[in-house]
Amino acid sequence: MKSLHRQKVLKENLSSYMFLVPWLLGFFVLTLYPMCYSLYLSFTQFNIRTPPEWIGFRNYLVMFTGTDVLPRDDRFVNSMIVTFKFVFISVPPMKLVFALAVAMLMNKKLKLIPLYRALYYIPTLLGGSVAIAVLWRRLFAGDGGVLNMILERTLGLEMLPAWISNPKYALYTLILLAIWQFGSPMIIFLAGLQQIPREFYEASSVDGGAGKIRQFFAITLPSLSPPIIFFNFVMQMISAFQSFTQAFIVSGGSGGPLDSTMFYSLYLYIKGFGFAEMGYAAAMAWVLLIIIAGLTALSFRFSGALVSYGTGGE
Repeated sequence: MKSLHRQKVLKENLSSYMFLVPWLLGFFVLTLYPMCYSLYLSFTQFNIRTPPEWIGFRNYLVMFTGTDVLPRDDRFVNSMIVTFKFVFISVPPMKLVFALAVAMLMNKKLKLIPLYRALYYIPTLLGGSVAIAVLWRRLFAGDGGVLNMILERTLGLEMLPAWISNPKYALYTLILLAIWQFGSPMIIFLAGLQQIPREFYEASSVDGGAGKIRQFFAITLPSLSPPIIFFNFVMQMISAFQSFTQAFIVSGGSGGPLDSTMFYSLYLYIKGFGFAEMGYAAAMAWVLLIIIAGLTALSFRFSGALVSYGTGGE
């Protein structure tokens, strides 16, 4: 009996594992193996044409301190500064705040609200595309740029800068493009807002005479945090660190002007495919992974300090 039972269990487990085989193959062949190989390449000098040559931690030393033979990579340091500026200007203070504000407007029981929600989500679907990046470049161009033409004809302004060709403003045009793609966090905020019981707002108005601003800080924010707000923050932060297409198209693949739009991922691409320094590019990829993992862990560490007063259905 025990033997028959074991055979039956083995047969059931075998059929289950058979269904898992495609996923396991994809995980080991397309994910785990490339990750392990890229980790190995990060300790080598590899230019595709020749076999990898083991050089230890030299790639990492060149990034941060330099070696006796090779100086520190200042363009790497600049790409870090540009990327951190892009992430922490566009995500926490601008994109999430704007997404929450629009979500609160979309949380009203008005006509055509489903249509408005769909329209506000469209930028998220289109914002990362090459076509939108090309359009953005045309919008903020100097001579003949759409924005400059509007400002000249409506306000009579002259001698306007070429926004994407000026190191002072180029990065901020990309930040504006990132903020415009607010649809994804807006939908998540909207889902959280719809789970806050209306009784909370009614009770605060009747018993305490609380206004809209006080209700926002006393009810809305505590009810959304920490899961909703920090989930949005972490996901948008990770996405911002990986931004590539916009900077590549707007700058023509150079990160210019004067490396003012040299995102980390763009510089990684240039080192790997422009200069064929695949070992160095692999090291940069692992540094980026460590940075994102560290900031994510730090975010979740601080999210525990916030108190949620509970949510419920309407």
